[in-house]
Amino acid sequence: MSTKMSRFVAVAAASLAIGLGAAYAAQPDGQGGPGGWHHHGHFLQELNQLHSQLKLNPDQEKQWQTALDTMKQNREAGRAAHKQLHDQIKALQQQPILDLNALHDLHEKAEEQRHQAREQTAAAWLAFYNGLNDQQKTIVSTALKQ
Repeated sequence: MSTKMSRFVAVAAASLAIGLGAAYAAQPDGQGGPGGWHHHGHFLQELNQLHSQLKLNPDQEKQWQTALDTMKQNREAGRAAHKQLHDQIKALQQQPILDLNALHDLHEKAEEQRHQAREQTAAAWLAFYNGLNDQQKTIVSTALKQ
């Protein structure tokens, strides 16, 4: 299994375990998120399939949409931040002497932004999950275990 695929599997398992994809938005790799576009489409298919099985009431549907929108927005913001970081690093590399303090600061800022995005997305999915009844939680649990 490739490192990229291993990372995808680890991220997917962890994210689904805390609420259906919380980490999905968090670590863009410039190729459409962990695993690239192929896995992006597969992930969304699985989410859509789960969504149809849950038979959500209007309040739950609103929480689902909020979580999904939060996840998508954080993913897009993460991709933009990744590109910006890449551009900033390239600019620093143009200097005759690398400023390791600046590189470290860029890295720390990027890590903080990714962490905030993960937490925001996880909070949205957990709010959705906490609004489900026991039967719906069983459906989610079964999907996560698979």
